[in-house]
Amino acid sequence: MAESEAETPGTPGEFESKYFEFHGVRLPPFCRGKMEDIADFPVRPSDVWIVTYPKSGTSLLQEVVYLVSQGADPDEIGLMNIDEQLPVLEYPQPGLDIIKELTSPRLIKSHLPYRFLPSDLHNGDSKVIYMARNPKDLVVSYYQFHRSLRTMSYRGTFQEFCRRFMNDKLGYGSWFEHVQEFWEHRMDANVLFLKYEDMHRDLVTMVEQLARFLGVSCDKAQLESLIEHCHQLVDQCCNAEALPVGRAHCLFTQKIALRWRGCRGSGSRLHCINLVHVTA
Repeated sequence: MAESEAETPGTPGEFESKYFEFHGVRLPPFCRGKMEDIADFPVRPSDVWIVTYPKSGTSLLQEVVYLVSQGADPDEIGLMNIDEQLPVLEYPQPGLDIIKELTSPRLIKSHLPYRFLPSDLHNGDSKVIYMARNPKDLVVSYYQFHRSLRTMSYRGTFQEFCRRFMNDKLGYGSWFEHVQEFWEHRMDANVLFLKYEDMHRDLVTMVEQLARFLGVSCDKAQLESLIEHCHQLVDQCCNAEALPVGRAHCLFTQKIALRWRGCRGSGSRLHCINLVHVTA
């Protein structure tokens, strides 16, 4: 797909030109030329994959998964670079060749849609944890992220950004389709489908659910320590994401609620309604 001409630095036009299209999905530029290698990436039975649409609570989930799966001391997590322990498959660093050689059990993250993940994952060869987030909150976080990211330099309005989100013009494509693909596989033995909001509603149950899925047993003291640390992480995330209040945000809230209501019976996006309760 030919890239559009850039406008002035930081404009929405230049922002959009940074993406490329792969089988109908807009992807970030660092994915260019590696999608076939990703499809053929060798998966191990001991792998644990964390997959999300961007800004769905990935950082929070990865720490919880790391604590549960590795039996790590919560006090030591703050002393390490957790992102080095859980690389993103499609990112330039550390790269596919390095990830291939990591010692088992590997913990790997990705934002790619289900159909673009390694073929072996579709065969149930390793565990996949997927987390979805209410798009009304997600899009605000995604907007703030693009505003702060030097490589994207987005300087459009929040309302313009919302239009791009609703029209599938952002990196990693449609949120609706991204979530739908994993929702359809939620009953697969190797897939655990989670909701970001449940981390706030019932963190204890989510940690126990993760432990069962990963085959990890925690005694009462370990579980209490994990829960205490995870509650701190949740509080930090809430404080870090102050949602903007204003007409643009209210309009988006109303429009996305209408879109969800309108997708009843529409097939590909039907089950999105069941993921989060939406009110205008």
